[in-house]
Amino acid sequence: MVAALSVLPVVGVPISATKLDGHDAMLSIVQMPAGVPVATVAIDNGTNAGLLAAQILGTGDPGLRERLKAHRVNLEKQVMAKVDRVTRSG
Repeated sequence: MVAALSVLPVVGVPISATKLDGHDAMLSIVQMPAGVPVATVAIDNGTNAGLLAAQILGTGDPGLRERLKAHRVNLEKQVMAKVDRVTRSG
């Protein structure tokens, strides 16, 4: 509903608060009518919503864009460390 009232970007975060585990919330977000776009992330994934909002803001903020790049590099290092632990233990 917020997207229908604003021309600013809206990121929908479906929450698993009902018996349908968030699927109903997700459908209500993705079924906005033509002309009312809403970006949608996975159910209960506020982290990605925040990162998407930062990426949108980063289009006009080079410093933020560089921090996002550094965050991605850090994520890759974390994944590779986990891969290394799994391959060493296997």
